[in-house]
Amino acid sequence: MCNDYRLRVDVASIVEDFADLKIKIRFGEGAPNLQAREDIKITDVAPIIRTIEGVRGEGDMVHRRWSWPGLNKRPVYNFRSEGREFSSNRCLIVADGFYEFTDPIDPKKKRKDKWLFTKKDEPIFCIAGIWRDTPEVGEAFTMLTMEPGPDIAPYHDRQIVILDRSAWADWLDPSVSAKSLIKALRPAHCRWSKSGDLKRNGARVDQGWGGERNTCRAGLS
Repeated sequence: MCNDYRLRVDVASIVEDFADLKIKIRFGEGAPNLQAREDIKITDVAPIIRTIEGVRGEGDMVHRRWSWPGLNKRPVYNFRSEGREFSSNRCLIVADGFYEFTDPIDPKKKRKDKWLFTKKDEPIFCIAGIWRDTPEVGEAFTMLTMEPGPDIAPYHDRQIVILDRSAWADWLDPSVSAKSLIKALRPAHCRWSKSGDLKRNGARVDQGWGGERNTCRAGLS
């Protein structure tokens, strides 16, 4: 499951992308100064967009911690979506990439291979999330997960819920059923690349659109 994601776009670009969908972003705690980040990891603070109670077509961008302590004190950074409706405390987690890790293809390597996934023809995407106020860490968010779609299945047996752009406003509206919005991505909607092999000097890298890891083609992201 996802324990690392990427966000390299600025606030203005996010606001513009949401405006294209007729969603107004507000800053109840002031506009954050987002820095480009290749890795956002568990317990890091990152931007989310939350429901504004009683208002449709708007969202409140705030900075919150990713994960809260569970009953066993382990961080709750992913949360199963099956069998739940999530009628409150929904949020959108803005990203432009996320990572999955697999056993190394090269038997000489000890560290796992790191794969970057991005969304086809979309500079940013939104992960379905929920947030909670806890006595230990205050307000924090987690990512919802589901059965993997065809692009993710070769890499992991679960995947985060990536919402279709047309569902962003509905996710912020608690009157809309969450179950109706949680759907697997259609095949070939995620672009993947082997993160550790990305080179600026034009070296060949593993990358492609969906499919099995052993059929990847060379190219540059």
